[in-house]
Amino acid sequence: MKKYNFNAGPSILPVEAVQNTIEAIKDFEGSGIGLLEISHRTKGYEKVVADAVALFKELLHIPEGYSVIFLGGGASLQFCMVPFNLLEKKAAYLNTGTWANKAQKEAKLFGEVVEVASSKEANYTFIPKGYDIPKDADYFHITTNNTIFGTEIHEDYDSPVTLVADMSSDIFSRPIDVKKYGLIYGGAQKNLAPAGVTFIIVKDELLGKVTRPIPTMLDYRTHIKEGSMFNTPPVLPIYTALQTLKWLKSIGGVDEMYRRNKEKAGLLYAEIDRNKLFKGTTAVEDRSLMNICFVMNDEYQHLNDEFYAFATEKGMVGIKGHRSVGGFRASTYNALPKEAVEALIAAMQAFEKLH
Repeated sequence: MKKYNFNAGPSILPVEAVQNTIEAIKDFEGSGIGLLEISHRTKGYEKVVADAVALFKELLHIPEGYSVIFLGGGASLQFCMVPFNLLEKKAAYLNTGTWANKAQKEAKLFGEVVEVASSKEANYTFIPKGYDIPKDADYFHITTNNTIFGTEIHEDYDSPVTLVADMSSDIFSRPIDVKKYGLIYGGAQKNLAPAGVTFIIVKDELLGKVTRPIPTMLDYRTHIKEGSMFNTPPVLPIYTALQTLKWLKSIGGVDEMYRRNKEKAGLLYAEIDRNKLFKGTTAVEDRSLMNICFVMNDEYQHLNDEFYAFATEKGMVGIKGHRSVGGFRASTYNALPKEAVEALIAAMQAFEKLH
């Protein structure tokens, strides 16, 4: 039976990226040595990093004056690296989910933190709007997509202060105006690569302004200067990231990816709204294109486990909702084909006919 991978992360990758990585593990570019065993200082691998940076800049139209680096530690390490490097006196945070809340908590170790708005009391079912960003803040931090609760910020905010964004789960899913951001970061295990590498896009002129001493490994300038090679980088995930970026370019880039993502999400949300058994969990205008959360309608709650078993038998993998929301979550990341969404919709319709 064919399996359809809706896992929230680590998650689906392009077939070509996986296949190319497997071949490189066996033999890296004809060297006779596999990717897992080569030195990261070989010219061949240095080119992998350079090519990945170049494609980041090309696909996202990153302007001059920004650096792209690859680090370990996941997005969670960035929760402290961002304030370590940027927070002098005050930072502003928008609390839209679990990860936004955790980022905000870490920042409080470095200075004053202002929560400009929060949807926590409503179990993060919407993106807050109509708040004020303090103009004396060193930066304003947002989490653009919320994997657990299924909400997403669909625009590039005009911020009066430096805008910092965690884009772990929606990077490359839609066009973004990088000029509006001072720093963008994310774990790669949603839309880019296997777990183990984190990407950072940072405006160079922002760095070196805080008065506190920064440990060498936690200073962005260290890794910019050394081209992500200050210490041994996550060799395999960076290689796979390069293969994913090549695939993305081959299909038409971010604009085409955005078209596909809107189509996939539109199909599934339409079925959720039509099907008498199910309902969405978030404000319609804030629905995520990446993580589609839904539950059984109130009168059909007793069918929750039965539908999960039914969908699993039909080949759906990873659709169980996070415990904070319950129900179901279909993660429709970039590499997920429309065919998978159509298969899930068919399962939902078949289950509806049974009941």
